[in-house]
Amino acid sequence: MNEHLLNHRSRKDHAAALAAATAEVGRYLDGRTTPRSSASPAHLAAQTAAVDLSTPLGTLDKAMVEVRGLYLDHAVGYHHPRYLSHLNCPVTIPALAAETLATSVNTAVETWDQGTSACLIEQKLVDWVADLIEFDRPAQVTPDGVFTTGGSQSNLQGLFTAREDRLARPGPGGTTPADRCARLSRLRIVTGEHAHLSVVKAARLLGLAPDAVIILPGDGDRMDPATLDRALASVADAGDEVAAVVALAGTTDHGAIDPLREVGLVCRRHDVWLHVDAAYGGGLLVSPTRRDLLDGIGLADSVTVDFHKTFFLPVAASALLLRDRSGFRHSTVSADYLNPADGDDHAVDKSLQTTRRFDALKLWMTLRVLGADGIGRMLDDAIDVARRIGRTIDSEPDLELVRRPALSTVLFRPRPEACDPDESDALVRPVRDALFAEGRSVVAATVVDGRPCLKLTILDPELSDQDVAAVLADVREAARYLADGMRQATTAAVLS
Repeated sequence: MNEHLLNHRSRKDHAAALAAATAEVGRYLDGRTTPRSSASPAHLAAQTAAVDLSTPLGTLDKAMVEVRGLYLDHAVGYHHPRYLSHLNCPVTIPALAAETLATSVNTAVETWDQGTSACLIEQKLVDWVADLIEFDRPAQVTPDGVFTTGGSQSNLQGLFTAREDRLARPGPGGTTPADRCARLSRLRIVTGEHAHLSVVKAARLLGLAPDAVIILPGDGDRMDPATLDRALASVADAGDEVAAVVALAGTTDHGAIDPLREVGLVCRRHDVWLHVDAAYGGGLLVSPTRRDLLDGIGLADSVTVDFHKTFFLPVAASALLLRDRSGFRHSTVSADYLNPADGDDHAVDKSLQTTRRFDALKLWMTLRVLGADGIGRMLDDAIDVARRIGRTIDSEPDLELVRRPALSTVLFRPRPEACDPDESDALVRPVRDALFAEGRSVVAATVVDGRPCLKLTILDPELSDQDVAAVLADVREAARYLADGMRQATTAAVLS
């Protein structure tokens, strides 16, 4: 069995395995005419259940054939021009080369004696992103950050750091563990109505009260600074404390960006931690034309950026950036087996994880090949595509544009001839489900202002007008068919 381990004696086998995997990817790319197969969940579940994991296949060739039938033939193709559903991006080829290097070497970046040069590369990138954010800070304060698995983990650690920062300050009551628990129950997180679900999850994991997250109504899709100002004053008047305000730089559904500078100034007046969730909109940091949409992000105390969204990297690659690196002291726990005497800058001291992949190499390779402007131009192109789609939908009588695109999401409803609003709403989920089951086009569904709508998420800068026209044609066809069916069913019910 040892011959399957990677070492200098198995280099030829390693090369053959990578070549076989590359060939399968090529087959996947060339052979996929739709973004997903039309296989039913029951069929796929039966296929998977039939595999006897206690009996190995013995060869990579046989395993590859099995994986082709179980996985690749049915995997949703984010690269496909008719996949317009979630925040999944096509990925850069340099990043895929980096994945091969990092995975084959199997570097772990938690400590210097494990990561060495990889730790330096990651830190260089952390400093680079912090410079892009341009944190507003005193000269003696140094920003820092750490790579994470995604926006949810980044948000969790950002809010954990905010919680600990607040509890480290003087507050009501004493300093005993009981006093800390009492303060914990009175901590609040204030955010807008379109905050990511990870904010509520983080509050639960951090031991805050069930009603700890205060959701503010927005000014349209964005947080209203005046409403925030009143809310922070109200929390203080009630004898509670605000652990953090969470502002959004790219809401999941709308792509809306809160007025970060105004929100930041309100937080400064109230001496409250500001966390900016830029998981979606963080790619604007390298946009040649739209960087100003993040005006004021430097007023944040912590920022989440997902590189596996608008930097076009494979999952997973995210980062949490702190305005003041001393905040990471709250995440630090020492252990002799991690050789703390080797130095004070172990990455594990900043991370919620111990063993951690060298995901930073994907960003490094992409940045060194494309450059920051090259990455930003791809995002700009995707946003331009979304805005063209918005104008197209707005001009079509059988489609209803719900929001003009703020970033690269397009919200709309099908509106077949003679459909009233209730009928149009009733079509949304069935249209989405019908398209997904058929597999020709994949779109998302969500709820905006209490009404369902379809969502196109555009992260492919090469998406053509013809590709989009095909997806919208599929939406129209499904909507007409389903609307006719609903009318026939209603007529039959009345006649009976």
